[in-house]
Amino acid sequence: MANNNENKVLNVPPLRFSEFSGEWEKVRLGDNCNIQMCKRIMAAQTNTEGGVPFYKIGTIGGKADAYISKDLFDEYKVKYSFPHKGEVMITCAGTVGKCIIYNGEDSYYQDSNIVWIDNPNNIITNDFLYHLLSKINWSHLNSTTIVRIYNDDLRNLKLYCPLHDEQKKITHFLSLINERIATQNKIIEKYESLIKGIAQNIARSNSPNIRLSECLECSSSTLQESDVCENGAYPVYGANGVVGYINNYNTLSEAVYIIKDGSGVGTVSYVTGKCSVTGTLNILQAKDGYSLRYLYYLLKVFNFEPYKTGMAIPHIYFKDYGKAKIFCPLYSEQLKYAILLSTIDNKLSTEQDILKSLNLEKQYLLRQMFI
Repeated sequence: MANNNENKVLNVPPLRFSEFSGEWEKVRLGDNCNIQMCKRIMAAQTNTEGGVPFYKIGTIGGKADAYISKDLFDEYKVKYSFPHKGEVMITCAGTVGKCIIYNGEDSYYQDSNIVWIDNPNNIITNDFLYHLLSKINWSHLNSTTIVRIYNDDLRNLKLYCPLHDEQKKITHFLSLINERIATQNKIIEKYESLIKGIAQNIARSNSPNIRLSECLECSSSTLQESDVCENGAYPVYGANGVVGYINNYNTLSEAVYIIKDGSGVGTVSYVTGKCSVTGTLNILQAKDGYSLRYLYYLLKVFNFEPYKTGMAIPHIYFKDYGKAKIFCPLYSEQLKYAILLSTIDNKLSTEQDILKSLNLEKQYLLRQMFI
């Protein structure tokens, strides 16, 4: 690859394959492509059991939580606009700008919140367009905190693209990185499944013999995210990890932090060292004669559903789930299980670090190989 940072040639990306030359063409997306969406599906036309997957902004690119009948799908696919295999789909509300390439399988999509780029002229190939749209920062579209992509926003997009041969070379190169990232995700999933499987086997193959409240102590914090700083001596954990720092701590050595309310209720994390926690989490610590690390892995597969309260915002309380019994062998056996699972967990962390590096490398290339 050639580095064009020093030459500063107009309309050429900083990093480019050396066999290509000439400037990239600036095009308006709406001059070459059409913005399309599916026919509206009413809530009463969906179900949660089976049929053709119906994707919404929160599930596209993942697992559907709603379905429509095959008959309705076949009817709407013929009567109304529907994406062609390979076309780029993009979310226009919620987490805006999430792009996928339609794979041609039977599936249906939420109207207006998900659109696709009908690309009959193919001046910009679909694969290249996918990368162009994926790297755009959409937050500048609206002055309010609620961002939405409107059809005119897409039509008026000014994009730079090279000739087809260079587009294909770039997308092939990036596809190799994407394949490596996909492989890394599968490696991580296998380690996660292994940890979960071992923990579930321990829990299911042995009779529960002790209440959680007999081996764990629960405490809480009044610390709010507004109380923390960007810098400080000790990290402060919230529902999504470290939210800031502070110069004192409420955990000295080790603890299990558990989300006590909200969408992630029941999610546990194991921490060591001096740190603090916000009020959205509870602090669980082991009583004498019990391994906190062992209890952490059992809590990861513990079913909190029977102990959730609250309609709009679910809550769990230690006074409730603390009454549940789990299997707890002799302390020496707890340590053996904890060491085994920790060894796998450490390997998982290493693989997750590799994934982070791969994603950073990809983001760097997206910044350097496109205008």
